[in-house]
Amino acid sequence: MRLLVLGGTGFVGGATVAEAVRRGWSVTVFNRGLHGDAPAGVHRLRGDRTAPGGLAALVGGEWDLVVDTWDGAPRAVRDAARALVDSVPHYVYVSSGSVYAEPVEPGSDEDAPTVEAAADAVDGDYAQLKAGGERAAVEIFGDRALLARAGLILGPGEDIGRLPWWLGRVARGGEVLAPGPRDLPLQYVDVRDLARWLLDRGAEGVGGAYNVVGRTGHATMGELLDAAVAVTGSGAVLRWTDPEPILAAGVVPWNDLPVWIPLGHEYRWLQERDVTRAYAAGLVCRPVAETVADTWRWLREVERVPPRAGRPARAAVGLAPEREAALLAAVSGGVMPA
Repeated sequence: MRLLVLGGTGFVGGATVAEAVRRGWSVTVFNRGLHGDAPAGVHRLRGDRTAPGGLAALVGGEWDLVVDTWDGAPRAVRDAARALVDSVPHYVYVSSGSVYAEPVEPGSDEDAPTVEAAADAVDGDYAQLKAGGERAAVEIFGDRALLARAGLILGPGEDIGRLPWWLGRVARGGEVLAPGPRDLPLQYVDVRDLARWLLDRGAEGVGGAYNVVGRTGHATMGELLDAAVAVTGSGAVLRWTDPEPILAAGVVPWNDLPVWIPLGHEYRWLQERDVTRAYAAGLVCRPVAETVADTWRWLREVERVPPRAGRPARAAVGLAPEREAALLAAVSGGVMPA
């Protein structure tokens, strides 16, 4: 297979390139060359898809499949798809569950309404950008476009820092504020399982929209944090705390305590999407202990979470140590700070 990856040096793009190389595919990446490097043997094309004439390097190329991880202006997806429509038979666009229009019912499938967005838009919030990117891909490629609506993505290379934050916190040891309940079902996908699914289905020419994320309850909050304690060997003690006092103290799920969205929360649907279609199309998810262990191994090698490719710096996720200490003290004293 001849694969073209638009991007290819970030989290999902990098995992996709690595998987294709592992398979022995011929891999080309197209990017500005500003963020990281591609593995040896990967052909590099340079260009800025947002600039006039920035897609010139793609002219004359031929590939069997293109994977696009773009999360900026939808117009850039439209322009790239137009440039490639006669050069590649199938377009895989890595989208997001964020495209669904709120309020979203937990358990919703791919037929749920998506946010209003235009294929030629040049700005918007994250949901609009991804939804517009979907529309652009379909506008040009029709049923030859595969829309992979990923959910929470974890694993080696993570450039947001959710699982790395938990690993770093647990590695420091001591008492750790563990948001309950311990058996809270999680929904996520390991980036390597996502990459394999993208390439498998892309090579088959599958089109349409899929929620590409593991089943809710593939792992629990307790299993995730227990695995972090085990791999770091820190001896950290998890202080499990009910969600009500944590929320009452102003802690923001997902941001202050990454991954965690308690039952009943308005954004709980982000971890309760229907994935029947993706599993029927061959999605296989590895055990959480493997994801945690491999992420810890990678994190010790790189020492810090890398910046996101092509994106401005964002505020760090996770509670500041002093705030967590105050919350832990309040838990012990029975009174949580407002």
